[in-house]
Amino acid sequence: MSVPGESSHFIMAPEFRQQELYRIKIEEKNPRNAAVLMLFYPKDDIAHLVLILRPVYEGVHSGQIALPGGKVENLDKSYEETALRETWEEVGVKPDTVQLLKTMTKVYIPPSNFWVHPFLGFTPETPDFVIQEEEVAKVIEVPVTELLNENNIISKKLTTSYAENIEVPSFILNGYTVWGATAMMLSELKMLLKQALEL
Repeated sequence: MSVPGESSHFIMAPEFRQQELYRIKIEEKNPRNAAVLMLFYPKDDIAHLVLILRPVYEGVHSGQIALPGGKVENLDKSYEETALRETWEEVGVKPDTVQLLKTMTKVYIPPSNFWVHPFLGFTPETPDFVIQEEEVAKVIEVPVTELLNENNIISKKLTTSYAENIEVPSFILNGYTVWGATAMMLSELKMLLKQALEL
């Protein structure tokens, strides 16, 4: 099954971000590369997805909800390896326990000038999460039913490190507001899951 692609991202992209992405020539900005993992696992007989809460720090993604992941390092042989390594470092899930299922559509993040390459993965055991405290304030375990629940999409006014009082489409997952690039990637995941459920 093919991934839904950029059209699914734009459902959850703030209007100012859509205009920015149409206007800029991304490759001219020489963006850096990062990779993240959408990791599914069983918990209490329900499929769950792991998200993380970033610590508060001096940076554009301070205090935001994210997928485990990070920037590509010189020793990484592929984006897949980056996603698995970062997930291990940040939340303690060993790469050899994860089966990668699909490459999702990359997302450009203008404030930090990154191409983010997301991957869908699965581990058959409920992880015993161990957080890397410099990078992760909290692990958030989201039942897939929460992601698929249409009532969990709202529009919310937020002030960020680079914009004030902006209206953004958001997921409310486990009581947390998930917006921006993470919401865009989760929108594609949600569309993919809904397609699979309709088969």
